[in-house]
Amino acid sequence: MNFLLINADQLRHDCVGYRGLRPIKTPALDRLAAESVVYSRAFTPLPVCAPARQAILCGRHPDSFGAQWNYDFMPTPTVQPEWCWPRQLKEKGYSTAYLGRFHASATLHPDAFGYDEWVSWAGHKQLLKEKYPDVAYTGGWMGCESPIPVEDSGTHWMAARACEMIEKFAAEGKPWHIWVDYEEPHLPCRPSAPFSTMYDPDSIPMWEGCGDPFNNKPYCHKQQTLSWDTDRLTWEHDFKYMVARYYGVVSQLDQAIGRILDALERTGQKDDTIVVFTSDHGDMCGSHNMLDKHYVLYDDICRVPLMVRVPGVRPRVCDVFVSNCVDIPYSIISWLGLNHPEIEHGRALPLAPEEDDACRRQIVSTSNGQQFGLYSTRMIRDDRYKYVWNLTDIDELYDLISDPGEKLNLIAAPEHQERIAQMRRDLYEELRAHGDRFVGSDWIRRQLLEGRKHLR
Repeated sequence: MNFLLINADQLRHDCVGYRGLRPIKTPALDRLAAESVVYSRAFTPLPVCAPARQAILCGRHPDSFGAQWNYDFMPTPTVQPEWCWPRQLKEKGYSTAYLGRFHASATLHPDAFGYDEWVSWAGHKQLLKEKYPDVAYTGGWMGCESPIPVEDSGTHWMAARACEMIEKFAAEGKPWHIWVDYEEPHLPCRPSAPFSTMYDPDSIPMWEGCGDPFNNKPYCHKQQTLSWDTDRLTWEHDFKYMVARYYGVVSQLDQAIGRILDALERTGQKDDTIVVFTSDHGDMCGSHNMLDKHYVLYDDICRVPLMVRVPGVRPRVCDVFVSNCVDIPYSIISWLGLNHPEIEHGRALPLAPEEDDACRRQIVSTSNGQQFGLYSTRMIRDDRYKYVWNLTDIDELYDLISDPGEKLNLIAAPEHQERIAQMRRDLYEELRAHGDRFVGSDWIRRQLLEGRKHLR
């Protein structure tokens, strides 16, 4: 059985057509979803680029080995090659290839982790240098229309390389694994024509998190808007145009992914290939007047798309909580008959409905800040409530049914204190289970186990 993993960068869970939540068009992903188990409540363990990818490689929570943020921001420990499942595939005779930026190690390349082939973005950069030496972009982080024709764009250039790799491995006649790691739709969003004008900004609804007054919120939430110079931006004059470009890049990426999926069918390998599509994390994209990620644990960035097409498995929508970056490796190790490592933090992704009852009833994501200062937070949420532990600031509690935008912090509400105490205990157990260093401190864990936190 072959294994194709496609990972997007900063793709929100609600910005895929098959979810029916936003007016966005993703026909290729919709087609894949119709043949897959779609996990509607998938969350990343840590919404930052490098730690998420490191977790996919080894199946461990990033906090457990010190990968608290992007290692190219401030040096941190990283995933070790001997922990990683791709090496087992290579030892079993698989052909293996990694396509994209290898954002998992500052010093090691994909070959150390079990990949025979590596297609980086260097080839595309050379193409642009030769064909478009004078290209210039405007708009800063808010993005702009790309002057590069779509066929020479990064999305389509990488899709062509992936198709070539699929055809090459098909000719070899051995089982294979390919990881295609895209840089889109990470900001700044620069869709090429016709995707750059595909969406009318006036037809795009605001995010539920827009208009947050930041009342009784942690300091860093408002500070994030000041640091990014977004505090005075508005949906009507600024963000809706950026979101239209975000939508455009997503649809452009979707077309490129469709070409990769077509290559599987063209080479007769569709029925012999497990296909997984997900994203490392989401994007604030103007919600709460923020861009990018960092410092916060809103669903805008913690919740991600995830679908798995396994030959012979009936497609469905699965509503249980899953942790994509640690559950994908656990599942692949099981499905492909590999050896489970000594340390794992994931669970098997449920394929059949009868497997759902054994799954999580809560989900945890963590963050440690970066960019403008380190700021540790941990989140646990269930069907309705989300509790966020801010180790050095006020905590958060949101009722996700009455307040889906997470704007009203209920942490001081008397009627919720018993619930908060229980969620703190549950969070403590989850963090202890995956080796979070902070709950090993007597001073710090009293916040969770004894409620030693101020409320305002």
